[in-house]
Amino acid sequence: MTPYSLHRGTAPLLISLPHNGSVVPDEIAARMKRPARRSPDTDWHVGELYDFAKGMGASVIRPVVSRYVVDLNRPSDGHALYPGKKETGLVPTIMFDGHDIYRAGAEPDGKEIADRVKHWWKPYHKALADELARLRAQFGHVVLWDGHSIRSHVPMLFEGRLPDFNLGTADGISCNSALQARVAAVLEAQGDYSFAVNGRFKGGHITRHYGRPEEGINAIQLELSQITYMDEDSFEYLPKKAARVQVLIGEMLQACLEGTQQLTA
Repeated sequence: MTPYSLHRGTAPLLISLPHNGSVVPDEIAARMKRPARRSPDTDWHVGELYDFAKGMGASVIRPVVSRYVVDLNRPSDGHALYPGKKETGLVPTIMFDGHDIYRAGAEPDGKEIADRVKHWWKPYHKALADELARLRAQFGHVVLWDGHSIRSHVPMLFEGRLPDFNLGTADGISCNSALQARVAAVLEAQGDYSFAVNGRFKGGHITRHYGRPEEGINAIQLELSQITYMDEDSFEYLPKKAARVQVLIGEMLQACLEGTQQLTA
């Protein structure tokens, strides 16, 4: 099974969708509890949601397998992203609702975790790093946009309803401050959706690891509340709702491109 798909674009913009995959190989699914086999914590439809960005010249990379196989937005050593807070790990054993993914005694051991990192995590990150290097060599500056989505209510992770749009730049470390302000201004100018900047979601491993604005790589994560573009119970994509969200995402991506031009000038 191919670990990922990569569309190579013509603009200084790479969109990574690390939780878009929903496939669970049969040999792993056989050890999972039935609810987990559906991969309910997938970032549903983000590939479709961002497909328009190819027309803007963006490169797009997305995985095949579910985050339950291996979480591409976690460091390969399993280090916690939010110390002291509940979160799922490199190879999760619980779902966002707190229920177990595996049947008792069927959890992956250290060797299996290392194998999953080798076969799924490393190829994705090599391709991501290579594409960033290609774009940076061509343009001098590049934006890495890490696209995510999540249910609007996940009590294990946060209280209440999540804001609709959640931008994360590791508290400003992973992105040039002027570029971050330009993107945030798009959200500030609209009045239909709630938003937060470096709130509960500050960016995961991809944002924090690759974001090096002093070296020409600016990384921004968008965690989008799924209620804005889909039915959270049935997982159905709702094109009319999604179209409104796509307009706003498109404006933020355009702000990234314009900001990158200023950095290059």
